[in-house]
Amino acid sequence: MATALVNARVLTEHGFIAGQAVLIENGRIADVVAESDARVRAAQQHDLAGRMLVPGFIDAQVNGGGGVLFNDAPNVETIRCIAHAHRRFGTTGLLPTLISDDVEVMRAAIAAVDAAIAQGVPGVLGIHLEGPYLAAARKGVHDATKFRVPDAAEIELAASLHQGKTLLTLAPECVPAQTLRDFVARGVVLAAGHTAATFAQTRAALDAGVRGFTHLYNAMTPLTGREPGVVGAALADRDSWCGVIVDGHHVHPAALRIALAAKPRGKIFLVTDAMPPVGSASPSFRISGEIATVRDGLLTTPDGTLAGSVLDMAQAVRNTVAWLDVPLDEALRMASTYPADFIGLGASHGRIASGYMADLVALDDELRVRATWIGGAVEEYS
Repeated sequence: MATALVNARVLTEHGFIAGQAVLIENGRIADVVAESDARVRAAQQHDLAGRMLVPGFIDAQVNGGGGVLFNDAPNVETIRCIAHAHRRFGTTGLLPTLISDDVEVMRAAIAAVDAAIAQGVPGVLGIHLEGPYLAAARKGVHDATKFRVPDAAEIELAASLHQGKTLLTLAPECVPAQTLRDFVARGVVLAAGHTAATFAQTRAALDAGVRGFTHLYNAMTPLTGREPGVVGAALADRDSWCGVIVDGHHVHPAALRIALAAKPRGKIFLVTDAMPPVGSASPSFRISGEIATVRDGLLTTPDGTLAGSVLDMAQAVRNTVAWLDVPLDEALRMASTYPADFIGLGASHGRIASGYMADLVALDDELRVRATWIGGAVEEYS
């Protein structure tokens, strides 16, 4: 029997619309119709009490959650725990993110994501390999002893996911242009990050197939007058996407407003770069041999190095509206539509429209998550 989500303000490409029902059949959106439509009367109705119904959030950079880190135990249960922890905050699709590690860990992580998708673990869309092809000068919390240049075997490994999307963050100056083209030819989505590249090197990488930038401004060469750097290349390029961490710690709001003004609409999207404390009572965890701890919302190692974030997607949306002068409907697209477009799922995810996956979020007026649907299956929250 079809399900009809009724009595909601539905986010469409034209903004919020009341008086519309979302029909769900077989895990997908069958149609968006007037509530008076006969199909609504024939369906099992779910009354949303006037709440907002928006596309499910898609997070392309999730290192951990629920007290676990993907690198520590790259298996299906870890992925399940991370996805479940983030779902409570509106994330209905994510890329479990592996930071720079050995070949054996990469192989296990890719196999785990394949298995998780095959087993139907809710919300898993693929994998994000953040490294290990990065620049030591911009390593952040990554372990530089893991950094290397990919050979032919590693190109095949990084592109070996059978189901879902693969996003690979790399430093373009550390990887030959032909290797970039080889990754792209195998369906890998490339992003520049943890990079000390010049503007010219970054521009060449974009021409070779790099599609986006991982956590814009962080761990990359800045924009200056004579050398625009990676940030300048990102802001000047109209075709690429930029992920941003809107937590008040990674990037100043003014810098984010500049990025939004520079890039075409739809090219800036939200990520969390979330770590194990999200959805967990524990404020600390071990990463790259060090203990990272949350204090006043800031997650660092003992020397003050940022170690990801404790941001969730619902809070990222709230921050974007409050700090960046972004209208609510656009902030919600930055959390759903635009990341789907970036990773190549824009035809099936990130929108409320006929034929799209029934991955949805119900929000109250304070932008708190009250329910989520993944493939039409609902979870409700008090």
